[in-house]
Amino acid sequence: MSEIALARINSFAYQAEQVNAQSSEEPIFVLSSSQLQDLISRVVLEATEPLYKEIAYDRQRIAKLEQKEPQPLQKDRGEILRALLAANNGKMLAKDARQKMHLSKTRFSLLVASLKDYIEVKSYHLDKRQSVIILKSELVSRN
Repeated sequence: MSEIALARINSFAYQAEQVNAQSSEEPIFVLSSSQLQDLISRVVLEATEPLYKEIAYDRQRIAKLEQKEPQPLQKDRGEILRALLAANNGKMLAKDARQKMHLSKTRFSLLVASLKDYIEVKSYHLDKRQSVIILKSELVSRN
């Protein structure tokens, strides 16, 4: 039994010598702290550069999405509202216009806000709680 144990100990010692011999044959690099710092900086820059480009691309996409250009449907609704006002001598109660266009209060409010160059909103003189929308145009004769 001791012979088997001795043989195993010798085989382990031989394997350890082989590992030490192999590792000592590998080249060793010695870098100064400034060289190491420079190497790390370059590696970090190479790793983060694609991320910075992706972030810049995402910011451009977000900026495009945040632009307040009227969508095609909004343009159509704006034309419909202006035509509706023109058909009613250039002014109409906002509530009636909203109901005729079948829009929610928030959608109609956004539509009126986007058309501020073409229409104005005033309170109704008989009932201050209601609003009148008026077409800003010299083409429509007002009664």
